[in-house]
Amino acid sequence: MAPWLPLLSLLGLLPGASSAPPGRAAGAQSWEAASSELLGPARFALEMYNRGRAAGARAALGAVRGRVRRTGRGSLYSLKATLEEPPCNDPMVCQLPVSKKTLLCTFEILDELGKHMLLRRDCGPVDTKITDDRNETFSSFLPLLNMDPLPKDLSMKMASIFKDFVTTYNRTYETKEEAQWRMSVFVNNMVRAQKIQALDRGTAQYGVTKFSDLTEEEFRTIYLNPLLKEEPRKKMRLAKSINDPAPPEWDWRDKGAVTKVKNQGMCGSCWAFSVTGNVEGQWFLKHGDLLSLSEQELVDCDKVDKACLGGLPSNAYSAIKTLGGLETEDDYSYHGHLQTCNFSAEKVKVYINDSVELSQNEQSHRQRLDHSISGPLVGEVWGSPRNPVLTPASGYGPGSAIPFWAIKNSWGTDWGEEGYYYLHRGSGACGVNIMASSAVVN
Repeated sequence: MAPWLPLLSLLGLLPGASSAPPGRAAGAQSWEAASSELLGPARFALEMYNRGRAAGARAALGAVRGRVRRTGRGSLYSLKATLEEPPCNDPMVCQLPVSKKTLLCTFEILDELGKHMLLRRDCGPVDTKITDDRNETFSSFLPLLNMDPLPKDLSMKMASIFKDFVTTYNRTYETKEEAQWRMSVFVNNMVRAQKIQALDRGTAQYGVTKFSDLTEEEFRTIYLNPLLKEEPRKKMRLAKSINDPAPPEWDWRDKGAVTKVKNQGMCGSCWAFSVTGNVEGQWFLKHGDLLSLSEQELVDCDKVDKACLGGLPSNAYSAIKTLGGLETEDDYSYHGHLQTCNFSAEKVKVYINDSVELSQNEQSHRQRLDHSISGPLVGEVWGSPRNPVLTPASGYGPGSAIPFWAIKNSWGTDWGEEGYYYLHRGSGACGVNIMASSAVVN
């Protein structure tokens, strides 16, 4: 047995320890699905497996079992399936030699609005380490992540760090195989974080976050906003320039203009949090009343954007005007998935008169920020499941040393620095200056 396997046993990561879905926190809503419900995702996984194969070399689906977890507008399926490959000796066509025809596969498929996406595929012959509890080690998964095997001392160190991660973020996994897969993903992310750290020219620290056991594809699919790249932005009126000199630093949190950090959960609704965060600040500046506003209203009632599948701030501002305003979080609470629109005009507490796009010049953002709450600053930091989608700027730091934006995110207070992210100011880092906008409240 590998030396770190007892750690998994002690942490409750081996079979029977929990009924939580693979790679998710305990207590999540997940259950064993009927075979009829699994058939569609399983057929899609089979289609992806057979893609590019000649007709006579395609595998056939055998037994399927799995679990389902509701997320956003759809479902996340974790499947185990046997595949039967036809006899074949041509290495140019077949992935496995003729003697290994029956495969055991683990698939993870996200189904949102009837659209399937394969997040994970891990297949091997049934007589290999995939089903051999005595010999399996997480190193056997590293080739799937394009990683070389780790030295024993480093492997033990990573196992210890992974143990701390599991404890800190209350992770449990359904099976030993899933625990080993998640550990290999974790190791891959730590290696990438180390490489990014070496390239960083500022003071940022890269390492473990609550997303560190997710692959980049999983993270992007579940948490990010694909509409930022997929759909053209609605043109917005350009904001008037402000020529007043800016103070050396400014922080609206110190002035009571920023609500607490929120958590969007497993839903790509960052666009809604960006816009409501901006409107909260604008309303405070005009009326002196800081209200926590409803993101769920936009997720449910903005019919142009796509709820947990993404949205654009320009569309969201228009939706607020069309609806007649925003309800508060108390009246229309957040659930992190699409529901029937339950908007009530009688409960509206905040309205907006217009929305504007800000200049791409970051100095103008700095000049504007001490007059109004600027944002949302919606950009993606590339290359790592630990990086954020940026939301309203709450302040900025002095021009000496390293100038920065203080940015409020929507992944909870257990991410970043109590939910905030500090980004270099003045270089257009991460596209922070590309899509800055603001509501107008008269």
